[in-house]
Amino acid sequence: MRKTRMFFLFLFAFLIVAYAVIQYGFYDPKLAGLVQFKLKSPDFHVTPWVYFLYAHIATGALALLIGPFQIFRKQSNNIAQRIHRRLGKIYVACIMISGLINIYLSMFASGGWVARTGFFTMDLIWMYTTYMAVAKIMRKDIQAHRYWMLRSYAITFAAVTLRLYQVPLMILFGEFEPAYRISAWLCWVVNLLVIELVIRKSAVKTHSVEV
Repeated sequence: MRKTRMFFLFLFAFLIVAYAVIQYGFYDPKLAGLVQFKLKSPDFHVTPWVYFLYAHIATGALALLIGPFQIFRKQSNNIAQRIHRRLGKIYVACIMISGLINIYLSMFASGGWVARTGFFTMDLIWMYTTYMAVAKIMRKDIQAHRYWMLRSYAITFAAVTLRLYQVPLMILFGEFEPAYRISAWLCWVVNLLVIELVIRKSAVKTHSVEV
């Protein structure tokens, strides 16, 4: 069951990363549907926005791919533990860099202030949950560290759920912008609610007080 969950989590993450790399790495970014929508606004300029986007894709994609291995891989020996710590440091660095970059990108998010507020709030909580995970492990509180990392990756996984929500919402509304406004909130709020239920259930089983 553990390996199956890891496989599907990694598969979804890999597909989104591959899509982003192909869309923005092999083709002109101006051909992307999201960028074409932004270009309708006379106040929007592709540069320097696109360079921040590239940095966001690189750091966010790396964190997205590292997550499943950190969550599901067993630390059976000292080598595995060292690998876990090193990957963890890379994961944290990627999120802190990407989170700061995303604050800038959120100011230019399509969908007006609703979407911008959604992404901005997500970025702050993303960095906060990751910071808390680091703070807990520094205090040797392994269980709390794991719970906060689960919350952190739940927001990291918003890169996947954003696309999953966006398509049916576009079909429902028939337009990009209202669908994007809702997706900007659903993509991470639902993830956090689901992982919080998982954490609470786990805490009850292990009789853990602090989560």
